[in-house]
Amino acid sequence: MRFSDFTPFDIWLLLQGLGVSLGLFLSTSLIGLLIGTLWAICRFYRVPVLTQVITFIAELLKNSPVLVQLFLVFFGLPGLLHIRITPTTAATITLSANSAAFVYVIAVSAIESIGRDQIEAARVFGLTRWQVLRHVVAPQAMAFAIGPLTALLVNQLQVTSLISVIGVVDLTKIGNILNLRTLKPFIVWTVVGLLYYACAKLLAWLGARFENRLRAHAAWRGL
Repeated sequence: MRFSDFTPFDIWLLLQGLGVSLGLFLSTSLIGLLIGTLWAICRFYRVPVLTQVITFIAELLKNSPVLVQLFLVFFGLPGLLHIRITPTTAATITLSANSAAFVYVIAVSAIESIGRDQIEAARVFGLTRWQVLRHVVAPQAMAFAIGPLTALLVNQLQVTSLISVIGVVDLTKIGNILNLRTLKPFIVWTVVGLLYYACAKLLAWLGARFENRLRAHAAWRGL
């Protein structure tokens, strides 16, 4: 095996891997946000049986290791259902479900932080449950949840580094390949770490700006 130096072209390869990581992160975060919000709405409407099932699933997902969930989907489901699952599909399913569980917890906490007197007053004025959810609950809950959601997204970005173990050629996987080729682990993993750090800081900055604008708007409306 021939070893070579770490070159600028290797940085380009790492950036390509970063693109894969970010693509999976964005798609699974959006899916998780949608599913977790729908679960929280079911909890808000107190749908019989479904609420208990959702709560159980969320507890199971958020209290078990992501790596175990990843192995279960990638290795377990094909053997159980006799289907073929690609590494990317397994990563998408696992990260989406894991994100949904934490979004559900955050959304439920945000909704429950709103005083019941506001909801009851809105119902007295003739608003339907959907109108109460849209005009009273959602704006205040969003202002409460944006901070925890930003922290969750930063964490989920870091969790994407686990998908390399099932063969997804993401930033971590390419970093490992370059490490074996160059035998310069300090340089390779420093660059990988800096790329993750830069993305996480950008995400945290965007979340903080959005939270400040949202809270200012909520304060102006007297929420």
